[in-house]
Amino acid sequence: MKKLQCAVIGTGYLGKFHAQKYAALPDCELVAVVDINHAAAQAVAGQYNATALTDYTELLGRVDAVSIVVPTTLHHQIALAFLNAGSHVLVEKPITVTIAEADELIAAAKANDRVLQVGHLERFNPAVLGLDKDEKPLFIESHRLSPFNPRANDVSVVLDLMIHDIDIILALVDSDIERIDASGTAVLTQGTDIANARLLFKNGCVANVTASRISMKLERKMRLFRPSSYIAVDFQNKTLTKHRTGSKEMFPGIPEIETEESVFESGDALLEEIKHFVHCIQTGSQPLVSGEAGRRALATAIRITELLGDNG
Repeated sequence: MKKLQCAVIGTGYLGKFHAQKYAALPDCELVAVVDINHAAAQAVAGQYNATALTDYTELLGRVDAVSIVVPTTLHHQIALAFLNAGSHVLVEKPITVTIAEADELIAAAKANDRVLQVGHLERFNPAVLGLDKDEKPLFIESHRLSPFNPRANDVSVVLDLMIHDIDIILALVDSDIERIDASGTAVLTQGTDIANARLLFKNGCVANVTASRISMKLERKMRLFRPSSYIAVDFQNKTLTKHRTGSKEMFPGIPEIETEESVFESGDALLEEIKHFVHCIQTGSQPLVSGEAGRRALATAIRITELLGDNG
């Protein structure tokens, strides 16, 4: 099978790792990396015998697949150009700035029969992949806390951190949202730095979602309450703990609680994400995080941001 000709647009912190993964995959050939800073592009390209460019338009019609790892404001413009030129696109989260832009990318992917995948990396966390779908959750609680990092303060904490959990929750609940309540505040930046949102779904499920980028600790946890089980997911430590009712009785008429803990190897979520992208290209299958999934997460995050009155 002919190797996929691949490129990475943007060689910042995350873009460098995208380039590394493509270069490591036997089904791919990393042919170019693009960055407006030529020295930055050259530094990455030199490691993998790829071409360094400063203008992405030089690659239109010349590559099979691209990762777009640039500021969100540029996602729509660059992804649309590549989709219309016949390339498959993996675009980092959030998919775009606006819903209209996301709709245009989704339409372009369909019109050109191309794969459009959105880089919600947490979906490829082994603890998330280990979640069973036996029961729909009744209540979900998530906390995503992080110390301050100046690298991502161009957007609010909702679009920076909370959107990861929003995406997972929407996939797990699989129901339309009926109501959202939100509160939050700016502390260190012009945008919201700590926020809480309560999502009420039409099927009755409630999700309480908290995100902070001014915490003194790093924590990424989610708890799911289901009719006969309680599940705790620790994204950071890659553990999944299930508590469920068993067949025996702990007291007369009261079933015992069985506990099972799974500890997953650290793995490489980004590598798995890109391998999945390549697999979808090769087989014509739908990506785990499609353009539509990215749009749903963005729409929910935008609504929360609006409720917060965030102008960051």
